[in-house]
Amino acid sequence: MSTTLSERLTQELNSLREGGLLIHPRVLERANRARTRVDGREVVNLASNNYLGFADHPALKAKAESYLREWGVGAGAVRTIAGTLSIHEALERQIADFKHTGSALVLHSGFTTNQGVLGALLREGDLVVSDELNHASIIDGLRLTKATKKVFKHADVDDLDRVLSENDSEGLKLVVTDGVFSMDGDVAPLDRLVAVARKHGAVTYVDDAHGSGVMGAQGRGTVHHFGFEYADDVIQVGTLSKAWGGVGGYAAGHGDLRQLLINRARPYLFSTAQAPATVGALSAALEEVQRDPGLMERLWDNTRYFKAELHTLGFDTMGSVTPITPVVFGEAPAAFEASRRLFGEGVFAVGLGFPTVPRGSARIRNIVTSEHTKDDLDHALQAYAKVGRALGIIGG
Repeated sequence: MSTTLSERLTQELNSLREGGLLIHPRVLERANRARTRVDGREVVNLASNNYLGFADHPALKAKAESYLREWGVGAGAVRTIAGTLSIHEALERQIADFKHTGSALVLHSGFTTNQGVLGALLREGDLVVSDELNHASIIDGLRLTKATKKVFKHADVDDLDRVLSENDSEGLKLVVTDGVFSMDGDVAPLDRLVAVARKHGAVTYVDDAHGSGVMGAQGRGTVHHFGFEYADDVIQVGTLSKAWGGVGGYAAGHGDLRQLLINRARPYLFSTAQAPATVGALSAALEEVQRDPGLMERLWDNTRYFKAELHTLGFDTMGSVTPITPVVFGEAPAAFEASRRLFGEGVFAVGLGFPTVPRGSARIRNIVTSEHTKDDLDHALQAYAKVGRALGIIGG
């Protein structure tokens, strides 16, 4: 007898429950800011990707409202039929100018951008070499291609050189890496990775979801941070939902990349275009980050302070060098319990366990933003000290 839907759902949920991995997302009752209200409690918010405070920024809201009134609530079609508005193309020119690339295209999310770009570029007979800790969207995007897939050890330039030496291809060769790794907060050594890729005639593909708006001059990203401007053999992709405060994804690079994606990227071809209000907000975000250098200055000042104080308390932050600051608790139940206790102290910080992160390295991932005040961070640090000592993670 075949398994019923009810049986399958029960089996899967019980398995998650027994492993301490069943997730019940908390619900925000106000805008996603440094201080907000979650499940009825006023909290310091360390769980958001809202690096620059753009999710509820007045300039973004004003331009979103302006575009909404002029262009309506929706684009009305996919981009290739009747959904390309002049504001879409203006935003894409803005992104290309900002990123210092030959072209750019906006898609519907960072996740679907990886599916669309990798699917459009890679063919059977091509070779792709991917960092072992790359984001799930890269892994899923590569699964949809017929390219030969190899993995190199995390951020290990020598291992990348070895894999490329042992696996040649007459087709396209692509080295794929995150710019900033979302769970550990470390930065890919792009200066050395690109050099090895070029040695083997490979193109470098960088998912800069957590680097855009955070790394490089005026937040231009990890690629810009390492000096690879106007480089036709470096492709940049990412999301517009983190530092930029909205939703969507982008691909930027070679002058002809945009045209290929318009014709071949399936998420672009088969999804309705972005809503005008979203386009307006994203355009304003790009303007604002260049207008106000204090946004990034505050982000990095807060990051340095928070990390230093966590280290003084004795927490392991895994060597993170970006605003992503993991605090290690070991196994998932411990991280989830720490998250629950922190919430009780007025700090919203989410525990992450397997399969999001490897077994034995469950953690709470904190993201400091430009909006946090010193009082916000001190409140969070006091809560961490109390919870860490109660759970035996730190001494004292």
